[in-house]
Amino acid sequence: LERVAGRLLRSPGLARALVTTPSLLAGWLIATAVVLAAGLFATLATGTPYVPLLAPAVAGAGIAYAYGPGIDPAWELSRSMAVSDRMVLLVRALAVFGLNAGLGLAASAASGTAAAVTFGWLVPMTAVCALALAAATLARSANVGVTVGVAGWAIVVLAGQSASGRLTAVITDTSLVLPYLAFAAVCAAIAWAATRIPRGTS
Repeated sequence: LERVAGRLLRSPGLARALVTTPSLLAGWLIATAVVLAAGLFATLATGTPYVPLLAPAVAGAGIAYAYGPGIDPAWELSRSMAVSDRMVLLVRALAVFGLNAGLGLAASAASGTAAAVTFGWLVPMTAVCALALAAATLARSANVGVTVGVAGWAIVVLAGQSASGRLTAVITDTSLVLPYLAFAAVCAAIAWAATRIPRGTS
């Protein structure tokens, strides 16, 4: 996998950073699949689309662990590579997001969730991932990123249920798409600023 990634990315350093991403390791991927499978069975049993409600939180946690001093086994290596921290983080974040989105789509399709709901959670997922990444980079802690991302999504879901009486309001209300995207852009800018290279270094 590392050799394939190296050819695709044209950078052995980026490939090494990618395959050592904590949330892309086998244990994490198995845990993600188990959580989404539990959501799948809960959806089939109750009719409530739990997969779209779980997927943003799971992806947000994975994104937070794409950046994590003290968590990442290749953190020191990534700090010493010629490749910038931002590039390492970008490649990792895109890989984690894409993988989680694929797993979520597969679970949603298997549960028979309506197409509108299936794709409705991709935008909220983007917002939650951006929030978790911003928190992780600002605090320099993956655990803080996970806590903020999951807690933020839980608050949004509960607030939507309180306002509309429907648990799925946060993924079915199309009027929330622009606010989600705007919030994701702000959080992405924060993460970008938090990973800037200090003046005087190369």
